[in-house]
Amino acid sequence: MHGRATVQRLPVCRNVKMECQDNLAFMRPLPDGMMHLIVTSPPYNIGKRYERRSPLDAYIQAQAQVISECARLLSDRGSLCWQVGNHVDNGEIFPLDIYLYPIFREHGLKLRNRIVWHFEHGLHCSKRFSGRYETILWFTKSDDYIFNLDPVRVPSKYPGKKYFKGPKAGQLSGNPLGKNPGDIWLIPNVKHNHVEKTSHPCQFPVELVERLVLSMTNDGDNVFDPYMGVGSSVVAAVKNGRCGYGCDIDKEYVNTAWERVHLQRAGLLKTRPMGKPVYDPKLPNGGH
Repeated sequence: MHGRATVQRLPVCRNVKMECQDNLAFMRPLPDGMMHLIVTSPPYNIGKRYERRSPLDAYIQAQAQVISECARLLSDRGSLCWQVGNHVDNGEIFPLDIYLYPIFREHGLKLRNRIVWHFEHGLHCSKRFSGRYETILWFTKSDDYIFNLDPVRVPSKYPGKKYFKGPKAGQLSGNPLGKNPGDIWLIPNVKHNHVEKTSHPCQFPVELVERLVLSMTNDGDNVFDPYMGVGSSVVAAVKNGRCGYGCDIDKEYVNTAWERVHLQRAGLLKTRPMGKPVYDPKLPNGGH
């Protein structure tokens, strides 16, 4: 199973809405509190084809408008996950999560985790250490929020470990379903040889979003990505029986997103299995 991508027939969500539209225009007609999970990776203001590079202050102001609308759309028990890296200017890095954090707090959102997404491939730097991680800021609107740990547990390091002494001596000391994955996630980024690769230069791996969808929503809930790109967040929602919403200003990306959703609904979309080891010495070529 670990040697190849999964092709599965899974529950079909009740609704998908994706449009080629500016995210503010897409969000403003939507009713308050309708989204159970908002998950996205906005442009980093580094000059990719899908963004216009602007001064950092202007970029932060533009992000503030989008975050404000997202806060309005978020349900009382919902979660907002903002995944960012660094803005780079003349060799100097500016951690975007640090710059954006106060904006979320202004809307009363509460930070539950600062998740570090670690990957092992990317740009090779010559004047500083190469960046090999990005961060996901996970906020909730209230203290009463959805969180389902069991669907995202990972194998325990010592699954047969037992209590040595005390009233539980001889019993298993860990959860038989596995352990909490923690806040450092080792998941490959989508490069040219990744099974999910499309024309987008910086697309989300589906398994990254799946972990958020499964832990922070229930079946049939609404998942929204205001910078959806080629629709990995919507695919993750559809794959797990949730309703997906998204928008992007690039028509090619929106068309690709619809193609991927249609393939997922037909059980034909290839995605990297959630929880697959990055390297498995027991498999040919490590399972790649």
